[in-house]
Amino acid sequence: MKTLSTVFWILAVLLSDVMCAVVAYNYCNMINYTGNSAPVSAAFFAGIPYAIGIVICIILAIFFKKKNG
Repeated sequence: MKTLSTVFWILAVLLSDVMCAVVAYNYCNMINYTGNSAPVSAAFFAGIPYAIGIVICIILAIFFKKKNG
């Protein structure tokens, strides 16, 4: 079970990197194409699904580590 714990920790770190990249890309896109559709801070909503995935991965990593010993 230790390998599953390690896999989920690595997945959480990778998801956080991807989340930062996606939010930064959306933020830059919204700054370049400002209009009346949405404020620039709305780009941060793109990170919500990634944040949920990161929390789930961390919970699973802790669960599998505790189950191991």
